[in-house]
Amino acid sequence: MRIFVHQIFILVSKFIMPIFFNKEFLKGRWFENNIEGWKWCWRSLLFQKMLGMNRHVPFPVSHNNIIGKIDNIYFNVNDMNNFQHMGCYFQNWSGGKIIIGEGTYIAPNVGLITENHNFYHLDAHDEPKDIIIGKDCWIGMNVVILPGVKLGNHTIVGAGAVVTRSFEEGNCVIGGVAAKKIKDLEKQLVSKLNN
Repeated sequence: MRIFVHQIFILVSKFIMPIFFNKEFLKGRWFENNIEGWKWCWRSLLFQKMLGMNRHVPFPVSHNNIIGKIDNIYFNVNDMNNFQHMGCYFQNWSGGKIIIGEGTYIAPNVGLITENHNFYHLDAHDEPKDIIIGKDCWIGMNVVILPGVKLGNHTIVGAGAVVTRSFEEGNCVIGGVAAKKIKDLEKQLVSKLNN
């Protein structure tokens, strides 16, 4: 009976949700024969579309997140889970790009910041700089990634880190304030486990 109810819920959701959300985002592992993505849609229908929290975002997103300029955020639809957490801040209001590699996990309360206030005139902002996160990364809880940072594939960022510079080589664990490399990951083991 439970499977039948889930199938009916998915069928009804597939019919109704494209009215409110862009259809290109309503696919992938969270939506095809999976109830989770559709639950996000129904929650977002209330908070996002009716109450207006992140109304400009064309896909379901937690009302507890702040999403900047959606046209400059790039991600794989299979990673829609990264927008369902509490307290994430995707700050790219003036055009900086945020690129999130496929298979990357972003924990709650993460800040991705593409521009800072100007030190000499706080009402102004410095030029935005893109943030690029490689494939299969893990960004731990309460991490802040600052403008211009590039993280290579398989970079693990420890909880609470402030990432002020790039770690483009990837295959490493970084952490601290300011973040530094803690250890390298074994490339052969990473390759073996991801194939």
